[in-house]
Amino acid sequence: MKRISLAFVVVALVLVAACSPASPSGQGTSGDKVLKLGVLGPYTGKNARVGEEFKGAVTMAFEAIDYKIGDYKIELVWVDSEGDPEKATRAYEEAALKSNIDAGILNWQSSVSVAAMEVVANHKIPHFFGFGATEVVNEKYEKDPERYSYWMGKTWPSPVKLSSAYVVALEDAIESGEWNLAEKNAAIFGEDTDWGRSFGAGIQSQLEDAGWTIVSEDYFVRGETEFYPLLNRLKNQNVVLLAGTANSPSTESLVKQAREVELESFIVMDGLGWIGEWYELCGDASDYVLDQIPQWTTEEAKAFRDEFEERWGFVPSPSAGGLSYDMTNFFIKIAQRAYDEHGELSRETLYKVGQEELWTGKLTYTRDDGAIVMERYIYTAESVPDPVVGQGDFIFPVIQYFSGEGNVIWPDVWKTADLRIPPYMQ
Repeated sequence: MKRISLAFVVVALVLVAACSPASPSGQGTSGDKVLKLGVLGPYTGKNARVGEEFKGAVTMAFEAIDYKIGDYKIELVWVDSEGDPEKATRAYEEAALKSNIDAGILNWQSSVSVAAMEVVANHKIPHFFGFGATEVVNEKYEKDPERYSYWMGKTWPSPVKLSSAYVVALEDAIESGEWNLAEKNAAIFGEDTDWGRSFGAGIQSQLEDAGWTIVSEDYFVRGETEFYPLLNRLKNQNVVLLAGTANSPSTESLVKQAREVELESFIVMDGLGWIGEWYELCGDASDYVLDQIPQWTTEEAKAFRDEFEERWGFVPSPSAGGLSYDMTNFFIKIAQRAYDEHGELSRETLYKVGQEELWTGKLTYTRDDGAIVMERYIYTAESVPDPVVGQGDFIFPVIQYFSGEGNVIWPDVWKTADLRIPPYMQ
């Protein structure tokens, strides 16, 4: 009888355990409160180098707070986009349904942002600070602000808001007599992605407004490294300005091959310095090239850069490692505000703070908070989903490369050197 009674008790306990509900969202199996945060990035694929910078920067930001906000433990879920919209969508769906993420941060490619917006909207997961800059994100938001409000602010503004700086810098050189041109022929190029086409369309219209003739517009598959036919054709068309954008390894390949075929053009290569070791891949072929890259300008920024290199064994770029560090810390500030005001961290409280305080300019992230790249990050009702752009807020200086170093040539307040015209164009 004792054995029968004991067996009955064991069976009963097993049945109770089997029928018990799973741990509720926000609570781990040990009873600790947990916020699951998806970190979207290209951890494999052609842009995995950016993913490495994301991982290093995000890890450093959360280690600094011991992965704790209030009485919540932050659990990171690395969501691998592979740099591909379709694969990113599947990975995000899995993170939403299997990993039960409560919120998300970051992302690199514009096309991935456009695709991920649908998943985020379907599951009502507040996703903060995707890097994808294309205006397609803005267009989707404007068509249905309520549905797409879960894509909670872009890190980078639409390309047209930044590309005009190149045109201003070049036109200033022409007007001052530093650059004497017989004709203003330009060619536009870019990777065939939402980002590449957005940048190309923006700078093309700005060049045309400044009196330039666009003689060629070419887009290539992401990751392309063979540009000799294109560059030889542009050489025969007497192109004096070549302007566009791409991700590594296309950037380094195009610049090197332009020098090999002796293309006598000024080159605007937006994004050449996006990864830390770009110069090792490109070399002195990058001399005279123009780019827009934030710099390690403060002691705090340089300290982060040095610690990153010591921890992970490579030098980060301000554009990838630096900005992802800032935006992760901005998210931490938002999460702390949600906890302080509502007593819990959840999709609902993060969304509420995002809508009521982030998107109205009430909640900002500044140098006083620990920002290392921009002086201030702020979003307003007029700017969303973009950040506010301008001096003192989100702005990229125009730089000119020499021996792997970027010299700021615009704006004047940050200028460290004058624009130098390549000797073959004088």
